[in-house]
Amino acid sequence: MKAPASFWQRCRRALPHLRSTAAAARAAFPDASLHAIEQAIAQGEQTHTAEIRLILEASLGIGDIFRDVGNRQRALTLFAQYGVWDTEENCGVLIYVNLAERQVDIVADRNVGRRIAPAEWQAICQTMTQGYAGGAYHDSTLRAIAALNELLRKHFPADGARPNQLPNQAIII
Repeated sequence: MKAPASFWQRCRRALPHLRSTAAAARAAFPDASLHAIEQAIAQGEQTHTAEIRLILEASLGIGDIFRDVGNRQRALTLFAQYGVWDTEENCGVLIYVNLAERQVDIVADRNVGRRIAPAEWQAICQTMTQGYAGGAYHDSTLRAIAALNELLRKHFPADGARPNQLPNQAIII
């Protein structure tokens, strides 16, 4: 377990969050990108039985920074808050993007988590973070969703038509 961040470390961490705004998130993910992401999720979900949610958060609140809320902890909170766990086959997958820190976390429901190795999740996260470092938000997100859909198709192939249990639209916080 890592040691809690010092006051000054938290101040340094807060700076990118103070600079990151909803407008910056919209610039990184304009309507055309959000539509392409929604389509990629919808098309992928026709090939497997899992459900994908993407949450893009421009920045954490200062209170969260000073309470030392980490990316994984925030992802777990949103996983519960948005009901990603609430799928019939326990196959919900959340991709959480912290835009201020350019960090990505994937949280999977128990059925999915049992079958997919952490290294496979990390590879998908790395696709996004490496692309984000170069400003390629649209392309790297779509590449990551394609890789995730392929992984889910391998472990949870669709067996015919199925209802969509979670909305496919990305959420921008």
